[in-house]
Amino acid sequence: MARELEQTARELQRLDQLLQHRARLGICVLLAGVDRMSFSRLKELLRLTDGNLGAQLRKLEDAGYLSVHKAFIERRPVSWYALTEQGTHALGVHLAGMEMLVKSVERGARGGDG
Repeated sequence: MARELEQTARELQRLDQLLQHRARLGICVLLAGVDRMSFSRLKELLRLTDGNLGAQLRKLEDAGYLSVHKAFIERRPVSWYALTEQGTHALGVHLAGMEMLVKSVERGARGGDG
């Protein structure tokens, strides 16, 4: 039992604090499935305001998790976001940690000692 509790505690420590925010996790999960996505599409899917989405994107970009490409389409500015290799790795580690935590809870719910 003590060993499983220690493992659970280690998994909690592995979680990426940057990805614990719903919007930032959502951004990374959405971008993991595509080559790139526009600001407006992210805003639509996540149902965030311009300001909130912009702030969350900036935090991820500053951490090196996202790259941004700015262009003009029909004279309108468009920002395209993509998950970087570093962001893909961070998301994978974070999700693996979450999966371990879910398994720990499931073991406990079945009457296990974890």
